[in-house]
Amino acid sequence: MTGSEVPPSFRLAYVPGVTPTKWVRIWNERLPGVPLSLVGVPAAEAAGLLRDGGADAGFVRLPVDRTDLSAIPLYTETTVVVIPKDHAATAVEEMSAEDLADEIVLHPLDDTLGWEHPPGRPAFERPATTADAVELVAAGVGLLVVPQSLARLHHRKDLTYRPLAGVVESRIALSWPEERTTDLVEEFIGIVRGRTVNSTRGRPPTPPQPKGKAKDTGKKGGAPRKPAAGRTSRGGSGGSGGSGGAKNPRGGAKGGASRGKPRRRP
Repeated sequence: MTGSEVPPSFRLAYVPGVTPTKWVRIWNERLPGVPLSLVGVPAAEAAGLLRDGGADAGFVRLPVDRTDLSAIPLYTETTVVVIPKDHAATAVEEMSAEDLADEIVLHPLDDTLGWEHPPGRPAFERPATTADAVELVAAGVGLLVVPQSLARLHHRKDLTYRPLAGVVESRIALSWPEERTTDLVEEFIGIVRGRTVNSTRGRPPTPPQPKGKAKDTGKKGGAPRKPAAGRTSRGGSGGSGGSGGAKNPRGGAKGGASRGKPRRRP
């Protein structure tokens, strides 16, 4: 390597709630000479970071504009309601949007669910961040609906959560700039998809070689069968003198010696 060459590295962005630990560990095992650096980014800024070259690839929340970004959907998160531990809803295993009709539901400006019509009653003012909204839930101001990973990220001992059925959900995807699909990006795609070390990374396999035309051996794996002596290959009579020939209508052997001429009467 010359002095002007830059050693390879890989920058991986991730949005709040995503835990990339498993994939980073596999990367370090397979490519110990290529350092991987993590770049935390708010969900709303992830696509811009990738376009600007701030990361080689990233875990983002869908949807993303696929005009210039490629994306592989990975999983869908459960949507939950964050509630105080002394709330009456702790008595149930699951809630619905109808259960929130009379509740104040906080809708932070960094919301990741993209509500068309958020459930519950709106608060007087929208919190700036999800973290701020969690603080307000702890203060008894209202409830909060988020993906389950964000409820875990902002866990507090005085709060809990319940699944919310029948509402929008957040999907996580691996995304990268389509025009910068480098070998290292392909390597990381393979890790996320669970490819093994010896995988061909999507290259088509070598086509099978055509087998030689098998000879008609009569018996499987044996030598060609010869017709029996005195018989044709069709099973009929063979050469002259055979005793197995067909009989003619007069009882003589077909193909045998002809009778002598009758004598003239004197």
